[in-house]
Amino acid sequence: MRFFVAFILASVLAGEPVFAREKSITVFAAASMKNALDDVNAAFLKATGIRIVTSYAASSALARQIEQGAPADIFVSADLDWMNYAASKKIINDDTRVNLLGNKLVLIAPKDSKIADMQIGPGFDLAMLIGDGRIATAEVTSVPVGKYAKSALKNLGIWASIERKFAMADNVRAALALVGRGEAVLGIVYETDAKAEPGVKIVGEFPVDSHPNIVYPAAATVSARPEAMAYLTFLRSGTAKAVFEHHGFAFLLRPTS
Repeated sequence: MRFFVAFILASVLAGEPVFAREKSITVFAAASMKNALDDVNAAFLKATGIRIVTSYAASSALARQIEQGAPADIFVSADLDWMNYAASKKIINDDTRVNLLGNKLVLIAPKDSKIADMQIGPGFDLAMLIGDGRIATAEVTSVPVGKYAKSALKNLGIWASIERKFAMADNVRAALALVGRGEAVLGIVYETDAKAEPGVKIVGEFPVDSHPNIVYPAAATVSARPEAMAYLTFLRSGTAKAVFEHHGFAFLLRPTS
């Protein structure tokens, strides 16, 4: 296995594709990563000849699917809690775990909304902005972006005033779509999601100290194939860093190459 991983990595670092082996690995990743990770996966395929099969969903759903036996090689969560859950269930290899990316929590509105840039802080009158409409985010008790949103709103002292105004979606991309279609007056999503959707605009940014740090950890599962280690190393490369930063993520590691 060590020889195989070394061979793959040598080819990656040299910028040369590995001979076609019709190899593939399966990556379970947070929905908010789709645009960036699709581009990273394309670069990995070009460099190694290894195809990535990716399943995007809420981190909570993915962790539970892996726990129930879903065949994943890599798990990338949008928060530490669900990676910790996976570790507690012994479904990831803790030795491979890294904190890969960071993100920001933002308030969005439909592109043609009259709502302009807002300064978000304690006592911010979000209920007035929403009016009789709805504010979209993901489920606040389990999905990372929803948990971050609830934490921020509680810390700012405005959760009680808008708790009943939420339209809660299965994941952050579904919440983003509700705002993009004008079915919600506002939404709380990650900055990277807002930048990926032309139908919305960012109208405010939540203070970083109003919620836990947004961290995306990655790890191989306990049943991961050998190719998974080469993929994890590629995620830490300068090539991947450039792609992630292009899509608005903060890269939390020193690139390996």
